Amino acid sequence: MRLVIIGAVAAGTSAAAKARRNNENAEIVIYDKDQFISYSGCGMPYYIGGEVASADELTPRDPVFFKNKYNVDIFTRHEVLSINSQEKVLEIKNLSTGEIFTDTYDKLILATGARAAVPPIKGVENKRVFTLRNIGYMNKIKAYINTDHPKSAAIIGTGFIGLEVCENLKELGIEVTLIEQLPHVTPSLDNDMAVYVKSYLEEKGIVVLTGTSANEITETSVILSDGSVIKADMVLLATGVRPNNELALAAGIKLGTTRAIKVDEKMRTNLEDIYACGDCTEQYHAVTGKPVYRPLGSTANKMGRIAGDNATGGNLEFRGILGTGIFKIIDMVVAQTGLSEREAIEQGYEIVVCHNIKPNKPEYMGGKEMVIKGIADKADGRLLGVQIVGFEGVDKRIDVFITAITFKAKVEDLFHLDLAYAPPFSTTKDPVMYTGMILDNAIHKNRPLITAQELDNLIESGEKYELIDARAASDYERSHIETSENIPHATMRAAAQKMDKDIVVVTYCNKGVTGNAAQNILINNGYKRVYNLSGGHKHYSKLHLN
Repeated sequence: MRLVIIGAVAAGTSAAAKARRNNENAEIVIYDKDQFISYSGCGMPYYIGGEVASADELTPRDPVFFKNKYNVDIFTRHEVLSINSQEKVLEIKNLSTGEIFTDTYDKLILATGARAAVPPIKGVENKRVFTLRNIGYMNKIKAYINTDHPKSAAIIGTGFIGLEVCENLKELGIEVTLIEQLPHVTPSLDNDMAVYVKSYLEEKGIVVLTGTSANEITETSVILSDGSVIKADMVLLATGVRPNNELALAAGIKLGTTRAIKVDEKMRTNLEDIYACGDCTEQYHAVTGKPVYRPLGSTANKMGRIAGDNATGGNLEFRGILGTGIFKIIDMVVAQTGLSEREAIEQGYEIVVCHNIKPNKPEYMGGKEMVIKGIADKADGRLLGVQIVGFEGVDKRIDVFITAITFKAKVEDLFHLDLAYAPPFSTTKDPVMYTGMILDNAIHKNRPLITAQELDNLIESGEKYELIDARAASDYERSHIETSENIPHATMRAAAQKMDKDIVVVTYCNKGVTGNAAQNILINNGYKRVYNLSGGHKHYSKLHLN
């Protein structure tokens, strides 16, 4: 059997390695347009910033390695021009010599990847304007920095790559301006979590402009849609990627609703004996079961393995993704998985949302606060999504949540997890457990939450309500929500005998715990509608100060 793979890097090489493990006698060939066939794309920002000393560390494997270890023939600088699925013939061009020739296959795997999305900005074709998609682009950026010594940079887009490059340019002493078309940074987050990222970026001296876009790029600046001018000696476009689907489309391979190649759970396309995997393909969301396009190296590796297995007689199946992501910006860590609040509402879920502010370990062990946003299905208590912003222990918690969502856990299950505890690593009840407890109380124990936005809506609605600040008087005097009344928790039982039990009552404290205690007192005294402010005054004030 002759297996031909178009494209290398994460998906293509994973497919080849798995195929070889299954079948020692198969002829396995990879054609790739690029010079580099296996590299760590996620490590590229750190080479630009100097944290990774050598580019060789990001490109550990070459065609000789694959030939020696897997007996796979890899031809770099070779572009597949067309696929004849009826005859099983490929037309290929050697980009180094210009020679065009044909090859045949019994099974074919497309791993053609994706390319940077370049928005139609005037002046975008400029030697000072860069994208970061492969090692070649990385080397161009590094060379420009080393030779031209830019003092300022504009980054258009605030996803993972944009912020990771931002950090590394800042480390080099380059002044950075971030430009984001959406109302908030980090599009994968909801606004009430993105505000923490924006605040931190500004605290670190990075200029953040949201709700605006670039209209023109000149030799020295970026002109924005509102006419303002941003000084920039270099510009990075971090505006996402698009699947390389042209070859597939010309061959009659169907695309999905996201315009990436449509595959089934075994990575099969609609054409017999042709598979596809990696950034050129559409995935499906493990929560909703609906098509999504979330290209990541980890997913590409997984899909490549599945494609290589099935092309050589195996039966591995793809189980979907949660759209998980994590990145670091200076010292802050940002992570998310599953559905955002926005996405959950769009999908028709009636949801409950909580904001849990807890340290990753006891303060006496140097614990640092993280903000965990949990989104759950009100109907059955299933956990739908989580977002975390913090400084330590974020990766540990997000992976627990990922596992829980993958196995369709409900919020009440989180409390019962036997998580590892010792003071150097966690609090006695881990923040994961607290998140489950808060959501479980809201869904099943008649301890409803109200978000900051919902409280603002209530205040503006004209409906009669009572807003109670349950903190000590000294905390209230320092800062409080404008329409609130200070009834400290210690005096709540006496006050409960005098207030109107039929109007809406909202309690709050600094982060939520004492607010919940006050809520309990009122509910146990016969109050009908009592809400605790999610994330407390600390979260509410963060949203209203930014």
